[in-house]
Amino acid sequence: MTDDPRPPLVVIVGPTGSGKSAVAHAAALRLSGEIVSADAFAVYRGMDVGTDKPSPEARAAVRYHLVDVADPEEAFSAGRWAAEARAAVEDIVARGRLPIVCGGSGFYVSALLDGLPPGEARDERLREGLFDWAASRGAARAHRVLALNDPAAAARIPAGNLRYGLRALEILLVTGAPASARLRPADGWADRFRVVKLSLSPDAHALGVRIEARVRRMLDSGWGEEVRRLLDRGLSAESNSFQAIGYREVAEWVLGRTSREQAEAGIVKATRGLAKRQRTWFGRERDARRVEPEEALDVILALVGETGEGERR
Repeated sequence: MTDDPRPPLVVIVGPTGSGKSAVAHAAALRLSGEIVSADAFAVYRGMDVGTDKPSPEARAAVRYHLVDVADPEEAFSAGRWAAEARAAVEDIVARGRLPIVCGGSGFYVSALLDGLPPGEARDERLREGLFDWAASRGAARAHRVLALNDPAAAARIPAGNLRYGLRALEILLVTGAPASARLRPADGWADRFRVVKLSLSPDAHALGVRIEARVRRMLDSGWGEEVRRLLDRGLSAESNSFQAIGYREVAEWVLGRTSREQAEAGIVKATRGLAKRQRTWFGRERDARRVEPEEALDVILALVGETGEGERR
């Protein structure tokens, strides 16, 4: 408990598969909270299995924000997400509820709490040229160029994420400064809240086992059928939404180019790589309280103050 009069804002981060969603949902039930998803791909309609969205039953019990708010053909930027997430947090607080931000996108959470760098740093013609260049040279070459000019950004952006890699190169060429060095404005938005930030830190071996089981469960739950529907409606495997881990691997499987076993192995490998990068990102955040997943709910209840379901009005 605290004498701080500001409304609490709970933020739960951690690597994929660490149990963030379950903790956030349990906390929302206990504290009459609403969840703001900080998943870069849960925003897309029709991408349910592969993003492991909350079930209809879970969404009937707890209100979720920033889920199913865009079509897969849209490009959904961090700036748009941060603006809509801030509006959602403010609305939740205004109604006397507890906002709980939960997700594995450290960049999105940072954009929410700290703001984004000033200026658009965009050049459409340059961007088209970069994509044409990458199409002829390959994603690996583009990532090597980024690593030479902005090692920090290259370490954060997966080699296979061509869109993010070329965006970092675009920023570098437009501004003359690395994307990783751009300063964020201190806009003070988060200062109006008492931020309770938890970083879930599961055992590495246990996390690996959970990732394997999670990928297998998602494939058994109709991930292939979901990707087939998306492809049948004309969605390109090169679209922004298909940057989500696993979707391209599943597309290769449903199109008969690989086996399910190969797709599963590729997704597990990519997910483990993502989890490793997330652990590194969140490990640098000094304002986050690091907890075991099993302890997280008790820590939230102690820091926020348990009032009982339905009493935060």
